[in-house]
Amino acid sequence: MDIYTALIDEDDRLTVLEKQLARIVLDDAVFAVNASIVDLAERAEVSPPTVTRFCRRLGFQGYSDFKLQLARSAYVGMRYLKPESADGAATPAAVAEDIVLKAQDALFQMHKGLDLAAVEEAARLLRGARMIHAFGSGGNSAMIAHELQNRLFRLGCRIAASSDHGMNLMQAAACVRGHVVFGSSFTGRNAELVRCFRVLQDNGIPTIALTQGGSPVAEAAAVVIAVDLPEGSNIFRPTSTRFAFLAVIDILANLVAYADRPRATRLLRGIKEQLVRYRDEDDRQILGD
Repeated sequence: MDIYTALIDEDDRLTVLEKQLARIVLDDAVFAVNASIVDLAERAEVSPPTVTRFCRRLGFQGYSDFKLQLARSAYVGMRYLKPESADGAATPAAVAEDIVLKAQDALFQMHKGLDLAAVEEAARLLRGARMIHAFGSGGNSAMIAHELQNRLFRLGCRIAASSDHGMNLMQAAACVRGHVVFGSSFTGRNAELVRCFRVLQDNGIPTIALTQGGSPVAEAAAVVIAVDLPEGSNIFRPTSTRFAFLAVIDILANLVAYADRPRATRLLRGIKEQLVRYRDEDDRQILGD
């Protein structure tokens, strides 16, 4: 049961007194979790039996069961019941400014905390690999894995991106000497990626993680590029951490290109020649879509 949906009472199942209780719990979940049944009854100006009936109406065995479920849900529920964005902040100008400023701040904070030694080691592994596998699942990390492929194939790297857990595990098991595996996880709690990294570690295959520092994914990786950025409470705004992760990919790609400039120049020129010949008519357009 989603306890917060029940408390909002969209189906109008609660009595007037029970709605008073629901409002108090929604307004101060911390109080409700720590209050005795008498404390909650007094604040709502109802009797303890009314509190008990209220809990049972919501589908719980009693007040203790209700508090237990409330405590488990509180860390998720309130941010989604009371989102940050106000009506006045929903204009195109306000939204555009908010998105751009958050992206700028994410880039600044990432740059300020970037472990350059880890970035250098990751770039060294990538440019020296016979084969690179890029793993990432979910909307953001899958995009990052494919973006690494998009950046590195044009520099002559053999690279394949995958966002399928089963395929990732099979590819990890099939890796041999000279292979390198890159993994992206915004939360660092991707258990399937951790499993892949442990298989690779056992087989002596280098691994690179772009993830939160100190997370399970970070602990399982050989090289960790940590991106630790706070998330706001506005549930409607896409995470600005995406921009930081993309910037790290660009940094790695640039370092790989600079490590062998003649080769990178030759390959990029060959790609551009085909684009100019069959699509662009000149070389003023960007290199690829």
